[in-house]
Amino acid sequence: MSTRSREPNRISKRILHRWETLVYRAKMAAERKDLTMSHAGSSSNTTVPQSLLQQANVDSILQAADELALENPDVGRILSEYAYTLVQDLDPNSEGRGVLQFKTGLLSVIKQRRSKKGAEKINRSQDINILQDFYRTYRERNHLDQLEDEDRRFKQSYSYDEDSTTTEQRGKLIRKIYTTARILNQVIDALLKQNEKYEDFDPELKRIMEEDAQKEKGFKAYNILPLETPGVANVFHNFPEVVGAKRALEYNSSSATLPAFPEENFERPSDRPLDIFDFLQYVFGFQVDNAANQREHLILLLSNSQSRLGVLVDTENKLDDGATNGVHISMMKNYEWWCRFLNKDSMAKRAYSTQLRLFLTALYLLIWGEAANLRFLPECLCYIFHHMADEMYDLLDEDEVKRSRTFLSDSPHSFLDNIIKPVYDILAAEAKVSADGRNPHSAWRNYDDVNEFFWAPTCFELSWPWRLDAGFFKKPEKVIYSEADRCEQIPEEPEEPQNLGEKREKKVGKTHFVEHRTGFHIYHSFHRLWILLVCMLQGLGIFAFCDRRFTVRTVKFVMSVGPTFVLMKLLQSVMDVTLTIGAYRSTRARNISRMLMRFTWFTILSAVVVVLYVKTIEEENGGSGTNTWFRAFYLVMGICGGLQLFFALILRVPWFRMQADKCSNFYVVQFVKWVHQERYYVGSKMYERTRDYFTYTLFWFVVGTCKFAFSYFLQIHPMVEPTRTIIGIRNINYRWKDLVSQNNYNALTLVSLWAPIVMVYFLDTQVWYTIIAALVGGLVGARMHLGEIRSLDMLRSRFSSLPGAFVKNLVPSRGGCHSQMDVNVPLSAVKPGNPKVDAIRFAPLWNEVVLSLREEDLINNRERDWLLMPDNMITLTALGQHTLVQWPLFLLANKVYIGLEIVHENRHGNQAELWDRIKHDTYLDYAVREAYASSQSVLWDILNEDGRAWIRRIYQDIDDAIESSLLLKKFNFEDFGDVMEKILNLTEILVTEPKKDDEDGRHEEESKLHESAIGALVDLYEVVMRDFIMDSNLRANYESDTVLQASKQDGSLFSQLKWPTGQAKEQVRRLNYILAIKDSALNVPVNLEARRRLQFFSNSLFMSMPQPPPVRKMISFSVLTPYYEEDVMYSKKQLEDANEDGITILYYLQTIVPDEWTNFLERMYPNVGYNQLKTFSEKAFSEEQFLELRLWASYRGQTLARTVRGMMYYKRALVLQAQQEGASMEEDEEGGHNLEGNELTIVNVNTPRTPKGSLVRTARAQAELKFSYVVTAQNYGKHKSSSTPTQQEKAADILYLMHKNDSLRIAYIHEAKKTIRGNLVSEYYSKLLKASPGGKDEEIYSIKLPGAVTLGEGKSENQNHAIVFTRGEALQTIDMNQEHYLEETLKMRNLLEEFDSKDHGLRSPTILGVREHVFTGSVSSLAWFMSLQERSFVTLGQRVLAKSLKVRMHYGHPDVFDRIFHITRGGISKSSKEINLSKDIFAGFNSTLRQGNITHHEYIQCGKGRDVGLNQIAAFEGRVASGNGEQTISRDIYRLGQLFDFFRMCSFFFTSIGFYFTTMLTVLTIYVFLYGKIYLNNLLENTALQSALNTQFLLQIGIFTALPMIVNFILEQGVLPAVISFLTMQFQLSSVFFAFSLGTRTHYFGRTLLHGGAKYKSTGRGFVVEHIPFAENYRTYARSHFVKGMEIIMLLIVYVVYGAYNRSNASYILLTFSSWFLALSWLYAPFIFNPSGFEWQKTVIDFEDWTNWLFHKGGIGDEGKKSWEIWWDEEQAHVQTFRGKFWEIIFSLRFFIFQYGIVYTLDAAGNDKSLWVYGYSWVVLLGIFLLFKIFTFSRKASANFQLIVRLLQGVVFLAAVAGVSVAVVLTRLTVGDVFASILALVPTGWGLLSIAIPLRPICKWFRIWGSVRGIARLYDAAMGIVLFMPIALLSWLPFVSTFQTRLVFNQAFSRGLEINILLAGNNPNPAL
Repeated sequence: MSTRSREPNRISKRILHRWETLVYRAKMAAERKDLTMSHAGSSSNTTVPQSLLQQANVDSILQAADELALENPDVGRILSEYAYTLVQDLDPNSEGRGVLQFKTGLLSVIKQRRSKKGAEKINRSQDINILQDFYRTYRERNHLDQLEDEDRRFKQSYSYDEDSTTTEQRGKLIRKIYTTARILNQVIDALLKQNEKYEDFDPELKRIMEEDAQKEKGFKAYNILPLETPGVANVFHNFPEVVGAKRALEYNSSSATLPAFPEENFERPSDRPLDIFDFLQYVFGFQVDNAANQREHLILLLSNSQSRLGVLVDTENKLDDGATNGVHISMMKNYEWWCRFLNKDSMAKRAYSTQLRLFLTALYLLIWGEAANLRFLPECLCYIFHHMADEMYDLLDEDEVKRSRTFLSDSPHSFLDNIIKPVYDILAAEAKVSADGRNPHSAWRNYDDVNEFFWAPTCFELSWPWRLDAGFFKKPEKVIYSEADRCEQIPEEPEEPQNLGEKREKKVGKTHFVEHRTGFHIYHSFHRLWILLVCMLQGLGIFAFCDRRFTVRTVKFVMSVGPTFVLMKLLQSVMDVTLTIGAYRSTRARNISRMLMRFTWFTILSAVVVVLYVKTIEEENGGSGTNTWFRAFYLVMGICGGLQLFFALILRVPWFRMQADKCSNFYVVQFVKWVHQERYYVGSKMYERTRDYFTYTLFWFVVGTCKFAFSYFLQIHPMVEPTRTIIGIRNINYRWKDLVSQNNYNALTLVSLWAPIVMVYFLDTQVWYTIIAALVGGLVGARMHLGEIRSLDMLRSRFSSLPGAFVKNLVPSRGGCHSQMDVNVPLSAVKPGNPKVDAIRFAPLWNEVVLSLREEDLINNRERDWLLMPDNMITLTALGQHTLVQWPLFLLANKVYIGLEIVHENRHGNQAELWDRIKHDTYLDYAVREAYASSQSVLWDILNEDGRAWIRRIYQDIDDAIESSLLLKKFNFEDFGDVMEKILNLTEILVTEPKKDDEDGRHEEESKLHESAIGALVDLYEVVMRDFIMDSNLRANYESDTVLQASKQDGSLFSQLKWPTGQAKEQVRRLNYILAIKDSALNVPVNLEARRRLQFFSNSLFMSMPQPPPVRKMISFSVLTPYYEEDVMYSKKQLEDANEDGITILYYLQTIVPDEWTNFLERMYPNVGYNQLKTFSEKAFSEEQFLELRLWASYRGQTLARTVRGMMYYKRALVLQAQQEGASMEEDEEGGHNLEGNELTIVNVNTPRTPKGSLVRTARAQAELKFSYVVTAQNYGKHKSSSTPTQQEKAADILYLMHKNDSLRIAYIHEAKKTIRGNLVSEYYSKLLKASPGGKDEEIYSIKLPGAVTLGEGKSENQNHAIVFTRGEALQTIDMNQEHYLEETLKMRNLLEEFDSKDHGLRSPTILGVREHVFTGSVSSLAWFMSLQERSFVTLGQRVLAKSLKVRMHYGHPDVFDRIFHITRGGISKSSKEINLSKDIFAGFNSTLRQGNITHHEYIQCGKGRDVGLNQIAAFEGRVASGNGEQTISRDIYRLGQLFDFFRMCSFFFTSIGFYFTTMLTVLTIYVFLYGKIYLNNLLENTALQSALNTQFLLQIGIFTALPMIVNFILEQGVLPAVISFLTMQFQLSSVFFAFSLGTRTHYFGRTLLHGGAKYKSTGRGFVVEHIPFAENYRTYARSHFVKGMEIIMLLIVYVVYGAYNRSNASYILLTFSSWFLALSWLYAPFIFNPSGFEWQKTVIDFEDWTNWLFHKGGIGDEGKKSWEIWWDEEQAHVQTFRGKFWEIIFSLRFFIFQYGIVYTLDAAGNDKSLWVYGYSWVVLLGIFLLFKIFTFSRKASANFQLIVRLLQGVVFLAAVAGVSVAVVLTRLTVGDVFASILALVPTGWGLLSIAIPLRPICKWFRIWGSVRGIARLYDAAMGIVLFMPIALLSWLPFVSTFQTRLVFNQAFSRGLEINILLAGNNPNPAL
């Protein structure tokens, strides 16, 4: 024992603490020395040290020096010297990081600039004059005064007709001059200070420089509205709603109703009038940037609200009260509900005027904008707002503006420090207690606990300002401090002595709910479901055992469900009491009293009901014939049942509930509602419309009918006879020692028989739900017209209907007719459904969609030209009005030649038949008509008067022949092809462009073209007159025409041609295409993604959607994208660096999307032929082209660049739509061009490509008012200041994206370190950036935070800090792996109108669900399976949840939030550590509980990337399953389960945690079945029992254990796939993948439920084609799949060896097929779906890598991927709590069943069934353990006597072998017994290992932990060998690798791609 006391791990905590303190202080001292300050406004961080950037504008001075030195070297020298002086003053000792190097480099630059002066001595006394003279010249050279005059006139005109590029360039130049003036003036001031006596300078010029320098402030960075930037052209002055909103916020202190600002200590804004925000900021101490941010926010909200009501027409631009009230009401709604709930007077009721309502709205926004993490606490914000609003009213009654009593004069952030930070400190302290999720949830307060404290009136005990000694502000006593926390603790001041009798408040704990980690939450939350299932099982079972006879006796037995029901209600009450332990102190007394009352009531009722029922049974069995007890029991149950039914009706059925709510003032109704369900702040009035209620009730009636009928007839009833038989059998002969069943009616036999049946009974509801939901979803989808256009043929056939559908659904309607903003057409033409007008409106936006496809390189130039649609302008010419609709060429291609064949076939027939055949093909008809009309128009345009006369006569004669039905008789169509050929030749000449550049050569070429055109016309004339005109009379008429003949003879007929230009030339080109295209366009576009997008867009136009408003009236919205560390753009290094297989990303993409690569090259080299592009490579790219290449590659990965491009399509779409609508500010809202009469006017379409006047500027401004995009890149500041090139590249790429997309904003967290009183302190700021004109970023807002942002889940916190910078009434959340499409963004207006729709239930929608398309499913089979699984859920699944069941939640992005609703109710996600791991879905829970409504819409879709490798998919599914495990114990799940009506509760359960629970139950059923079979195998010579069991197992277990699995495999892919696709998936082993996923979900859900520890796992979003090493697969899946798979296989082996001997092969296969399939899938799926998984060379390398990992002990700092020992310790990390360890031990006991069952079957045991046999097996196991110890004796310990140890080991080995051999020969032990013993003892050993892990401290105390680790290593080695052997064998066979490649990458093979090239890589395989 003495040695144990000296163990090194027993170090004193005091010593350890001191050591950690010393280490931490040393580290902090080093950090102070290298203190750096991050900066957020410059991209030159690598040049100027960070410690200097924050303190001075050194960077801008040096930049100006570099620029100005080119014009005047002396100026550059002076500025550089000043910069050096500035740096020297800031850091004279060069202590900052990089300062010394910077100074050295700067001195070198200065010396170089001095050297340019040569030997000339520098006269520094003239520096000031040099600077002044330079600025005078610089100012005059750039014409600053003229620029200012032009800019002033432009701003005052308000017309904005000037080109936007000119305006921007002028603004940049003026700003540059002002900046130069500021810098030069700053240098001159510094020089004057050095030489105060210097007077030789121009004071007037100095004054001008100072004025110019001051004007730079007018270019202050702004977000959307330039409110304080007079130097910027403010186009929003032309929007009356914006002007009205600004005026509404103005603070008129001259008014008698408002106090005046003091003259002192208040700085009035110079560039804008005083407003409400100035008052609130001054009074309460809000941050300046917070006020600026919320000022713009409220102005935009008010202006958009006004625009929804109508455009202001009065001259004062005064907002309508409705606009102001709308914003105010939506902002105050949650606060007012909070006041009503707590019986407090709302401060909003005191706002009797519009101005006061604006004060309140602004105050709330300011509180919210600075609340930081408190934004997750909406009711806490209500409390703060309530008191501040009360104080605000008092301050407004004063004569002069005074400070609030909460204002801190010594703090620049008064509100933050005094109000926000105390609550934040509590949150931070509680978050530390959580220990990053390692501590139980019950030990610390999360966000919900802190917020729910404000749900009770006791919250007002906190007083105002905060009473910081209250229990609420007590910090946790036991905090798991980190090293830094220990050393940074500030000693607390000694408390003042407590007054006698004063009661000290205790710390407030959990509130209302405690997240105890227990599986009982599943029952607690959904007890009604379990009560129904248990009671139905009991009732059906009793009815079946009563032989289905409905007698009084049967009724009495069935009535036993009554006591069961009451007892289960009592169990629920017990859980209410026990699971609230830890929250009683902070829970409202009314809730506690309700729990206790219900517990007492159900306890008494249970006792009464049970006693009455027992007496009833005794009475029945006594045979007295009386029913006294039964009547009493029936009466009690009747009353209870009646009351239960009555309460359920009035509280759950919507109509009855609404009537009850009307009577809620009655005490009885209040009491009933209070008793029946808990009353929370959330969760009231959660009922739906009555028709919706009956819809989902009918759904569940069908599900329940199917489920219970199936359960009764195929599960319960067939079990009756076997059960009776087993109970009736006596003296069963067991193989082993029976301890339970023999004298208890064979109890264990019955349990083994019934257990799997009962488990299937509880899980098959999920299967029936899936089946019925699939059918319902298919029917709903069919009604929505989904899938009507799913091929190119369907698209072509319905394309003629697209313009009409487009106008109907995507063009705003005005009074039943189309808007005429953009076209002038006759009133007769403007009718609904006019094809020409519809085509005019449709063509511009369709063309934009096509052009976007070309920009994305999905189509080539040829396909683009074929898909573009003419603008269809209606033009008036001498030939008449051209009103024929012109369709895209891909519809008309080859049509004229098809028509020619038809004419040729019918040349001797009748004209009517010919015309009918042509009209049968719509586009043939259009092609013929257009070719005919266009040829006439083209010839008319180019000919002179003589030629036109001939053309007029020819076409007139043809028209007359058609009218008289004599066309085929008068004209010869047999040779009409010659006519077409001549016209084609003519058009080719007309569209030919001269190629020579010099004027003479060009003139000569044009002359030749004219001659060729004349020749072509002559040929045409000859063919027409000689061959085409067949009628002799017609020919005679032409021959007798003297004018025609004379002009022909003298050559004047075709002289003086008018060469086509502009629109005429486009017409010629189109005619040329129509006549020249002889190829079919059936496969245009070729690219599958382009096809899919066009098909979906076209299909969606025929779906039902709200009518869109004009852009000006639409709901405004923002998009928010959280970004952490993912790829922004692929760098050159990433594109060119090869992986271990020699594959680069660029090579991968070129192989996977070869058509898109060729299209990209065509875009880069437009003058190179398409077929020659394949010879080009990226090596010849210029720098600009390589940037385009990086973008091209990035747009095909899951990068931020791809997401940003997609989201910025929103702005592009809005600009296009605004331009098409003619969104001009001067135009009357109801305007349009009212044309009188039928006068023909020219249609003038202002297409988005050719806008006129101020249309572009106005449209862009309109789009900015309606849309904003914020990417919250929280680490952007760290990336910029990082010394790592990768991080710097990310920052530079983000900056590039900002410059490429002017509306993109970046929000990030800035951490600044300061030394305060010798301590290093971090301060955090939330900043918003935009691109600056100088190529850098510039800061818009900077809002200080109370502390570190990430207290909980990182993504939620990241979104929360940036949400203050979003705008609008709606907010779309977009993940980093998503994209969008231009054609889909056109429908955003329609989608946003759903918020105002009344078709979605009692409540307006608060979250709009959007369909997703998974774009990563096109290469590998796994990616395809994953995409189909996702598609099934995000379409059919969510369709049913939203429309039929009304339980859709927020499952992720790209849902659209009602922004105001959610920012006032806690945000768009929850963030408590671990419990809110599934962050997104909690937004749906919160929205539903707060009377929200979540819908789903499928007419718009957004792209989404998913994981494409098995390891990525498993990590993702594991994360989701873990999240669901955490959801199970959350308060949100509990409340929804309690407050939903029964049927919505069922829907919610089976579509959330119920899915994972039943999945786990499915796997457990396999275990229960197989372990049950092992037990039943010990029954010997019981023929009756065996015959009874045969039928039961054959028909039930064999089918039912497979049924849920198989149905899930099928239905998870989608309900209505084509049969061929389904069979293809089966051949690709999709079932193996889904079986593997089943194990993933089961493992992580169960482990989280048992142990917790759920963490966010980054899955990676790269391209996965590289081979995954065996060791990595083993590490990933050993515990989740391999161990469980091995256990199932061992169970099956035991079954086949000891239990299946008397069964046929068919019955055995049927019974065990699903189990074998599941086990093998778990074992080998990672290798089947592993690229090159069976390639021999890689297999050899994998084995070597695995063995190295297995035997590497690891060292300090090593990771689990390097050492087995470290990995093994990491795998046990989740086993922490006593509860978890206990259940681990209990579950591990199952492994001993193998040994107990097998040892009695050994020949050595004979017929001995005593316990001694089992005991001897443990002796054998102990002997094996001793042998293991001998053979693994430490080499280090035996270093001095290795020879003896080895000799001893050899002797022991020989002795053991000899002993076993002798025993086999001389005793009853057989060789089979030896193998059976191995089969028995291997599971036992694993069970002992599993028990040793929770008992690790005990094992270490006994010093056997090393042996435990050694045995564990042996087990892993053995399991790895078993796994590896089949892989090695298959790898040896050469054809297996090829087959596997085809299997895994079938999707790519089906597209004609050579995946083998990728897998082979550039590294040759020497083994081949």
